[in-house]
Amino acid sequence: MTDDRHRYGQSGEQLAVAFLEANGYTILERNFRTRLGEIDIIARHKGVLVFVEVKARRSRRHGDPKWALTPAKQRKISMTALVYLKRQGSTQVRARFDVVTVQRIDGRPQVELIRNAFDLAYA
Repeated sequence: MTDDRHRYGQSGEQLAVAFLEANGYTILERNFRTRLGEIDIIARHKGVLVFVEVKARRSRRHGDPKWALTPAKQRKISMTALVYLKRQGSTQVRARFDVVTVQRIDGRPQVELIRNAFDLAYA
């Protein structure tokens, strides 16, 4: 990944964190990594543990960013979430997967939250 793309991704994540916090989310961790993959943001919202994937795009040239979350990526996030839950000893908590998209429209960032974007995918 180029430095420019990396910086834009970090900027998108920062916008997502600010948006989530403004909407009542408590951020627990950012960029949780295992050998299986990474989860951008882990938060708590109204008693539910939320695993958040952030998709940031400069334009819609490659389509809407919410469609970039392929089934394979969902499986990687799911497996990483299971590792997190096991490490925390929290396998019986309510959890969900949200997606935050950040894209530039008319030069200004637009943030969209998709709650319950996908179910646990492990097959």
